[in-house]
Amino acid sequence: MKRYFHTIVLASLAITVGSCGKKEQQAAHGPLPYKVVQIPTQTVIGHTNYPTTLQGKVTSNVRAKIAGYIQEQYVDEGSIVRKGQPLFRLETNSLNENAAAAAAGVKAAEAQVNVAQVNYDKLVPLVNKGIISKIQLDTAEATLNSAKSQLANAKAQHQSIIANINYAVIKSPIDGIVGAIPFRIGSLVSPSDPQPLTVVSDNSEMFAYFSMNEKEYFNFLEKIEGKTISEKLKHLPEVKLVLANGKTYANAGTIETMTGQVNQATGTIQVRASFPNAESILSNGNSGTIQLPVEYKDVVVVPESATFEQQGQVYVYRVVNDTAKAAKIEVVDRVNKLAIVKDGVEKGETIVGTGLGTLRNGSAITPAKVDFNAINDAIKTTF
Repeated sequence: MKRYFHTIVLASLAITVGSCGKKEQQAAHGPLPYKVVQIPTQTVIGHTNYPTTLQGKVTSNVRAKIAGYIQEQYVDEGSIVRKGQPLFRLETNSLNENAAAAAAGVKAAEAQVNVAQVNYDKLVPLVNKGIISKIQLDTAEATLNSAKSQLANAKAQHQSIIANINYAVIKSPIDGIVGAIPFRIGSLVSPSDPQPLTVVSDNSEMFAYFSMNEKEYFNFLEKIEGKTISEKLKHLPEVKLVLANGKTYANAGTIETMTGQVNQATGTIQVRASFPNAESILSNGNSGTIQLPVEYKDVVVVPESATFEQQGQVYVYRVVNDTAKAAKIEVVDRVNKLAIVKDGVEKGETIVGTGLGTLRNGSAITPAKVDFNAINDAIKTTF
């Protein structure tokens, strides 16, 4: 029994000594080190994104001017065409028959004019000599005028039919690229069709239309030099186009027009940007995102890795006497892994730059000062 009691006592002493040893060891190590940075002010260029749909510089719907069946198709979708180049030809058999009949009508009317002219010319000297009354000459003149009117009408009908035959060859109205062709050979088309035969677009320059609400519109204009809209347009920054695959189009664009008129249905104002397209990479109907640059001049910035959120609020850990103190900040934008701060911290203050997961408000730390830019450079972008 005594031996058992001695064993328990020795074990308890060993546990107590071990526990004290660990506490002494932790105390000897001190607070954990954390990378800290001094808050600077910087000029940062951010971007506001707007969805857009692209249209060619000139877009023309190609429609039939007469009704008929498509007999020939000279181009395919995506073909590059010149103004006046034939695209389709409609069947003209019935028109040709009508043209022949109209031509015959013109000849008959010409013959009537000739007869009436002879009769008129024959009566003129007789009236002058008093052999016949002037009434007969007036009647002959009326007959001649009637024949001339019928001839003019016959010629007009013939010319109209010839024009329709010419309309059977449907030509490109502009230089450009042929779009989708929903109709094929044998299809019956007419001027009243709701869908055009095709669309030809001049894509040498592309227009990107996007909209901003009234608040965005006025905030944007306030930052641009100039008193009038026309003056401000001359000082607008270049814009970028992000394509549907997420890549940025190589050529920058310029804003050309801002309607200034609010669409009552949507509450937005339409803006048009222009992008060069010499390589024909962009096509009519492409979608994308316009990136409008926003300059934040001499603003307080902190690394995004130095921020954390709690209940919808953003915080950083301000370092005070080697202690991490949580400080709420107001973030107006996030650009290039930087949080732009409106309120909560000031230039020159020191904050914990990274590794916030193990920190708690009031935790003692060992500050390890690092360069501000080194924090962001160490963060790799992930997708």
